Amino acid sequence: MLNWTPYEIIAAPGSIYRAPVGTNFPDPDAAPGMSWSLIGTSGDLNLDEAGIGIGHPQTVTPFRPLGSGGRTKQWRTEEDLMIKAVLVDMTLEQYAEALNQNTVTAVDGFASIGLHRGIQVAECALLVRFDISPYRAEGTMQYEVPRASQMGQPEITFARGTTPAKIALEWAALLDFTAATEAERFGRLKAKLADT
Repeated sequence: MLNWTPYEIIAAPGSIYRAPVGTNFPDPDAAPGMSWSLIGTSGDLNLDEAGIGIGHPQTVTPFRPLGSGGRTKQWRTEEDLMIKAVLVDMTLEQYAEALNQNTVTAVDGFASIGLHRGIQVAECALLVRFDISPYRAEGTMQYEVPRASQMGQPEITFARGTTPAKIALEWAALLDFTAATEAERFGRLKAKLADT
């Protein structure tokens, strides 16, 4: 008889945090420190039900020799790590994620934020955390991205009815040349192992 507990099959919400580049990542079992800002005033309660998307797009270029139409070698010429989520939170502090992390000011009872992003693209560290592990009944899993920048192009629609205004966010990982290994230049994924 098969004794199978399929922890590896995961369906769970997650949370995204941002911090300045160079901030240490928290242990997966510890709460993020004060340097980490939660995306969404109420975290995953302010993310669209489509969830958090993690993409690994790449471009692979083949070599086909004169004597054959088949591939004999391939080179990876482009690769990315992309993190996507749709924010349902119109506080200006959260809207700032789409606007190059522009500063929110409060004057005479009003909050305001500039709408121009400028030439330089702000960078941040990203932490994407899930309260589940593919190895055990209880545990955590987290993506740790040392350098990223928000490159989404959200179009916010305000409408009557039951559809809230949404801000589509998309971060691209940037290479971290201080990484311990070449494989970790976009960061790493950690998951809690089963008790031994």
